[in-house]
Amino acid sequence: MIAELKRESWVSFPKPNPQASLRLFCFPYAGGKAVSFRGWEKSLLNTVEVCPIELPGRGTRLMEKPFTHFSLLIPTITQALIPYLDKPFAFFGHSMGAIISFEVARLLRKKYRLSPVHLFISGRGAPQVPIEIKPIHNLPKPAFCQELRRLNGTPEEVLENDELMELLLPMLRADFALIENYVYTDERPLDCPISVFGGQQDYKVSGDRLQAWIEQTTADFSMQMFPGDHFFLHSAQQLLLQTLSQKLHQLTYKYPCITI
Repeated sequence: MIAELKRESWVSFPKPNPQASLRLFCFPYAGGKAVSFRGWEKSLLNTVEVCPIELPGRGTRLMEKPFTHFSLLIPTITQALIPYLDKPFAFFGHSMGAIISFEVARLLRKKYRLSPVHLFISGRGAPQVPIEIKPIHNLPKPAFCQELRRLNGTPEEVLENDELMELLLPMLRADFALIENYVYTDERPLDCPISVFGGQQDYKVSGDRLQAWIEQTTADFSMQMFPGDHFFLHSAQQLLLQTLSQKLHQLTYKYPCITI
């Protein structure tokens, strides 16, 4: 049964823009939250409304129970997004968020006959490529924190703050359980274009795994690498946002209904 959660809590609007021609929904990485995309609206086109997704268990939803299985998360979040899909929309997802956005796009097609005009995949290999995932979500706290440190996605000052880590651990463990429990099922490719971004020093995601996303679309495909490790979306943020702006601008030529 789909959890009954307020729709409004899923989508944040750091800079509401009712006149926007396009909504860009941004899905966070494991441990990420809506503020991970803070300031993006300042660097993108003023006719794009940036809509970061806030998952349960973090940020403004800290006291809510986080999801640990895609089978519950995807239908819940898809249903919550429906009221905001009344104009052209695109998805951006980094790492865990890339898979969430991909599965939401597939469910929107299957259940509602809706599709994003573009899917931006960041820091995540194609889902159909088998990989070995070392389970870490249930490790003892010291070992789990050491894995977080190795992944370089959690600031050191947070890892060293015992009180803060006790608050964040349930959400972090749930996110990694979500990743580790993911099972890809074969479906026909999406009809929307897919752009894939990767980090040149990302040891987790090879170029071949990124390139394999081409199998998930019947439309245009592109891949671009940025300087940085798995979290290049922060270290190379301005380069990434410049590329996003260019690609969003190109949508004017492919989708006449969007006037950017």
